[in-house]
Amino acid sequence: MKTYFRGAVAGIALAAAAMTSTVAQAADTIKVGILHSLSGTMAISETTLKDVMLMLIEEQNKKGGLLGKKLEAVVVDPASNWPLFAEKARELIEVKKVDVVFGCWTSVSRKSVLPVFEELNSILFYPVQYEGEESQKNVFYTGAAPNQQAIPAVDYLAEQEGVKRWVLAGTDYVYPRTTNKILETYLKDKGVPAEDIMINYTPFGHSDWQTIVADIKKFGSAGKKTAVVSTINGDANVPFYKELANQGIKAEDIPVVAFSVGEEELAGLDTAPLVGHLAAWNYFMSANTPENAAFIKKWKTFIKNDKRVTNDPMEAHYIGFNMWVKAVEIAGTTKPDAVIDSIVGVTVPNLTGGVSAMMPNHHITKPVLIGEIQANGQFETVSSTPGLVPGDAWSDFLPGSKDLISDWRKPMSCGNFNVKTGKCSGKGS
Repeated sequence: MKTYFRGAVAGIALAAAAMTSTVAQAADTIKVGILHSLSGTMAISETTLKDVMLMLIEEQNKKGGLLGKKLEAVVVDPASNWPLFAEKARELIEVKKVDVVFGCWTSVSRKSVLPVFEELNSILFYPVQYEGEESQKNVFYTGAAPNQQAIPAVDYLAEQEGVKRWVLAGTDYVYPRTTNKILETYLKDKGVPAEDIMINYTPFGHSDWQTIVADIKKFGSAGKKTAVVSTINGDANVPFYKELANQGIKAEDIPVVAFSVGEEELAGLDTAPLVGHLAAWNYFMSANTPENAAFIKKWKTFIKNDKRVTNDPMEAHYIGFNMWVKAVEIAGTTKPDAVIDSIVGVTVPNLTGGVSAMMPNHHITKPVLIGEIQANGQFETVSSTPGLVPGDAWSDFLPGSKDLISDWRKPMSCGNFNVKTGKCSGKGS
């Protein structure tokens, strides 16, 4: 009996030691959550963002990690299912105990997770252009706000291409609808009559574009220069551009400027018929800078595929990740409140030859580039802003937003402060 008892005690002690070792090992890593769709309609765009995060984490670990600890990637697949994004975000924070999350693409996925990050007081870095009209304490927006993409793109088409008629074509969810609401108001303020604006929405994954493209062609035959401003997202872009080519719509006739088509999406298309069409981003793979050359070299080495491209949201993750690292180093901890307080004002290099800064509204400064599609699937920059453009959380062109500012520094700590009433309107969106 005594022998059995001693053996049982020894077994319990060993199990406890193993458990303690496991807990200690877990505490020795800083967990980075990756919340991107690896399946479904958005996988065409989001899978590469998971890959670049793995590369950035590996590179940081080669530098010695962070705060003396290794970074550990924790990857989940929300599968282009918007409610599932919230479930997976909660899993990352509550179950996996991640210290930060990098993720989401569509605004509907971001809106889905916002309450989770607010409730659990965790941090999300969001890397994709979006509609604005939001500034949350727990979110850092490293993609473009409308004034860093949509507005400059329209200005370019009007001033350089002489466009008079406008097709606002988008996927049917919050980002295209809000962006087009801003653009419609902006165009009308510029004197464009309502009959010269055509607006169309299609569901995610839409594949039958024949009738819609025919309507666009007819709309463009009124004798005024016409352009398509596209907020079409995901794999629906493939049949859309194919149908443009099928119906003989060329860039010199009706140019398309896209906000969600980059190098990654073009890799799945026959680009020959698309030459001359445009995209508005803050980064192109073709950027001729030493920083970009080094990034591309690291990317191709990591991914072990010379044909894989880089794109704008990848650069946004590059900027956001480096800002988070710097803020953690300043704070001396990964605790969200300390990082949030430390990150405003942090500057890091971007890939186009300058630096980007995190502003009090949790948006960053970015250059704005207009690129023309080339036959090789790359973009030639045809227009760029002379300097960096600060992201505007609240549009100057919407009545309910033009009086709002965002500043998460103390003592204001407000995402939507009304300068006329002198009051904080709510939680930030």
